[in-house]
Amino acid sequence: MFVAEILKTKGNAVFSIAPDLALAQACGELERRRVGALVVCARVGDGESVVGVFSERDVVKALAVDGPDALGRPVSDYMSSKVIFAAPNEAMSTLMSRMTDRRIRHLPVVDDGRLVGVVSIGDVVKCQIEDHAREAESLRTYIAAG
Repeated sequence: MFVAEILKTKGNAVFSIAPDLALAQACGELERRRVGALVVCARVGDGESVVGVFSERDVVKALAVDGPDALGRPVSDYMSSKVIFAAPNEAMSTLMSRMTDRRIRHLPVVDDGRLVGVVSIGDVVKCQIEDHAREAESLRTYIAAG
């Protein structure tokens, strides 16, 4: 299965925030959207550019390093700025390896320079489970047909 197929199923909604948003507001946005990460986008000319990913893990890091003072600081102080992307034509197995090797849970998906979605480790695992279930059912059908 490919990234594009996952986005067709889950949708391509991308929740983003600005890099100057206060950490406390970003935490509120994580809760309101019920997601584990937000894409951080900055205005560039007439469009936007992905400059980072802000996740629950970044919140923990911020509080551990700066305590309650972190809540008033901008997301850009704590976000992951080395963004790893996915492409719609990539296979789930490729994403799983990339996410595991780099210990990341969210990949923004870019198609022709445009942000078109986000894939999480949960999406990848769900895809793997569905693939295994389909394969098991095919084998059961084959064996039953004798």
